[in-house]
This record gives sequence, structure tokens and C-alpha cells, in this order.
Amino acid sequence: MIELMMFHTLVFCCLCFCHLVGVFSESVSVMEGDSVTLNIDDTQIREDDFILWTFGAKKYLLAEIIRDSGIFSTFNGPDERFRDRLKLDKQTLSLTITNITTQHAGDYRLQIQRVKLPSKTFSVSVYARLPVPNITRDCSSSSSSSSSSSSSSYCLFVCSVVNVSHVTLSWYKGNSLLSSISVSDLSISLSLPLEVEYQDKNSYSCVLNNPISNQTTHLNLTQLCHTCSEVHVSCCDTVEAVMRLVVTALMGVAAAAAAVLLVNDIRSTRDVFADTDAVKSVSVLEGDSVTLHSGLTEMMDNDLILWRFGYNKTLIAQIDVMDGSITVYDDVLDERFRDRLKLDHQTGSLIITNITPEHTGLYKLQTKTVRQRFSLNVQAPLPLPNSSSSSSSKCEHLNITELCQTYAEVHRCCDSTEAVIRLVVAALMGVAAAAAVVLLVNDVRSSRG
Repeated sequence: MIELMMFHTLVFCCLCFCHLVGVFSESVSVMEGDSVTLNIDDTQIREDDFILWTFGAKKYLLAEIIRDSGIFSTFNGPDERFRDRLKLDKQTLSLTITNITTQHAGDYRLQIQRVKLPSKTFSVSVYARLPVPNITRDCSSSSSSSSSSSSSSYCLFVCSVVNVSHVTLSWYKGNSLLSSISVSDLSISLSLPLEVEYQDKNSYSCVLNNPISNQTTHLNLTQLCHTCSEVHVSCCDTVEAVMRLVVTALMGVAAAAAAVLLVNDIRSTRDVFADTDAVKSVSVLEGDSVTLHSGLTEMMDNDLILWRFGYNKTLIAQIDVMDGSITVYDDVLDERFRDRLKLDHQTGSLIITNITPEHTGLYKLQTKTVRQRFSLNVQAPLPLPNSSSSSSSKCEHLNITELCQTYAEVHRCCDSTEAVIRLVVAALMGVAAAAAVVLLVNDVRSSRG
């Protein structure tokens, strides 16, 4: 009995400890296109607390709050999926995600940089808006009845939906369930048959539902249970209407995509030339390594070191001193930083190895006390110069025997007609090269956009 009491006491103490320092979790369900607010208890938060909102297993930074410094910042997250969707309440410190999609489903973590306060995780599930089930008469399948006289008194119906996931499709007779079919993760089309006697006076309905909503279509026997020839004509009209709708939708999507690319290109051009004050310029040769110094001799116990790149301020590296974690996000931005990023464990400085022109751009360092920006310029190695040039810093020995040819040979190369032809050809080649560069830049911009 004493051992049993000791065991219960131990379990109780463990539960209390987990409650004090553990990770609290809360499940939230929301419909696609709606907004959701992740609320927190701000009574335990001090004015000088450093608060972070992160997303996913890799803890992508979404928001940071330092209330006494007036810092309330939000970020676009991985793949820019949170652009123009995040809002912070400066009073309650709650995070709101607007116009939510299935891309935003996952774990959101609230982290307060103070040891005694537990973090809290919100597990957000996003469900697509349900389509209305469509009921049609199936003229391709014969009735289950064997005789033709009895088969004419039955109608076979099919209830169907397209591109759905995490749903159940069901047939009801009144309030009684007749049959159902479910799908979980895959986005597929569902169909469920039902055979009804023509003279049946009961009410039938097809219901599509997920955990937070449902759509219902009632069966109209008088309208649908007619001859297959009539059904065939109406089906042809329906197919034509659907084809026209699809073509119109594709044209609309193409126009919208072109508008989005144009807006992003204009926005990126503006952002590149903005925010350029107090920037440290750093130049490095292609293939070398460069260290962007943080200016710190050592990091504080509760420090959070963030390195970002480009006008979109994409997070590429992070040191969380309190968690003891060091993370490099080398899979972002087309993996251009793959196996090239290192962090100094003592100062938080960023090291980029085997550098290429793709790494040219603006780098931003952010800690609780330090803000720095670096403009990195990657230069190609100098080519070996031609002996006729005197401006390069590299040397090439002059071959007098080869270059010092006779005056007659030089004079022959300077014929005026031949010189004009060569000048025209060179100009055409220059124009072609410039056009190729313009096309390449547009292609790269469109790909990044």
C-alpha cells in the first residue's frame, strides 16, 4: 500500500512539473479562406520579454515582439506563403492569420525567452470549402433486377464530388444512413450509387461533410427518374457548359498569373533600391569564402541571432542561445546556399563558403540588441589580359616575334572596306548579345517571381 501511494505521489509531481515547464498544445480547426486568431494569456508576459511566433518543425520565424522597445514585426515565412496574411495584436500579442489556405496548416509555436514560462503550440487544421454534391442518373449501368419489366421501375442514381479530401460522402433515407464512403489525405473524386424504385415516396439526400461543415443535395425523383434518352441530351448540354467554364477559368487564371508576375517584378525593383542606408559594403572573389562579422565578442544567455538575405528578408540562419540550437536554412531560395553556410558558435558571425554571383545581395543581422546590414558583392576572377592592354593588374609576357609583324601585314588588315565590314559585324554581335542578356534577365525574374 505504501509503495502504491509513493507511486501516485511521483506521478502527481511529474504532472505538476510538466504543467509548469512543459509545452502546452491546443487544436484549432478553420475553413479555407477564413481567418483564425491564436490567442495567448498575456497576464504572465512582462514588458521586457522577447516573444517569438514560429511555424512548422523547422521553426520558421513568423513574428517577433519586444513590447518595451516597440518592436512588433511579422515575416513572410517559407516560400512567401504568409505574405500579407499575418497580423499582431499589440495589446493581447495574439497572432491572426487571414485568408488561410491548406498551405498554412501545421504547428504554430509561441515562445517566450524566459526559462520559467512554458511554450505553447497551436495545431491548426485547415479544411477546404466543400462543394455541393451533384446527383445524376446513371444510364450506363443496368439495374440489379434481372427482368426488363422490373428494371424499368427502378432508377440508378450517382452522387459525386470532385477534388476533395478529409471528407465523407453519404446517402440518407430521411434521417437514416444508407451508405457512405470516406477519403483522408488524397484529393480525389468520390461517387456513391443509389438504386430507388420509381414509385418510392421517401425523401433521399446526399450529404458531403468534414469535421467542421457539410453540404446537402436532395434527390428529386420526379425530375431525374426519366428515360435515358432525355438524360443523354441533358448530359451533352452539361458537358459543353462545363468545357466552356473550364476554358474561361483557365483564361482567367492566366491573366491573373500575368498580373501577379508584373506586380512582383515592380515590387522587387522598388525593394532592391530601398532601405540602403547604413549598409556595410563587402567585396569578395567568386570561389572564395567571406565572413560577415556580427560585432559581438560573445552572445548573451537569452540571445536570438537571426541572419536574413535579400529584399524579402528570407531567414537563412539562426542561433537560439536559450535552446542551444544552431540552424541553417540552406534549402530556401532554390537551395543556392546548400552546404555553404556556417555560424560562429561564439560570436554569431555568418560564414559563406565557395561563394558565387548568386550570393550577391543584402544580408541583415538581427539580435535583441544589434541590427547590422551588409551589401555583399561577388566579383568574377580577373581574366588573363591581352598584351595590348595596360589597365589590368595581371601580367602577360610580350611575344615580340609573334606580335611585331611587318608594316605591310598591318596595313593589309586596315583596308577601309574590310574595317567597315568588321565594325558592322561587331555591332550586330553586340546587339545580339545585349538582346540575349535582356531575355535571360527577364527569364530569371519571371522564374523567381
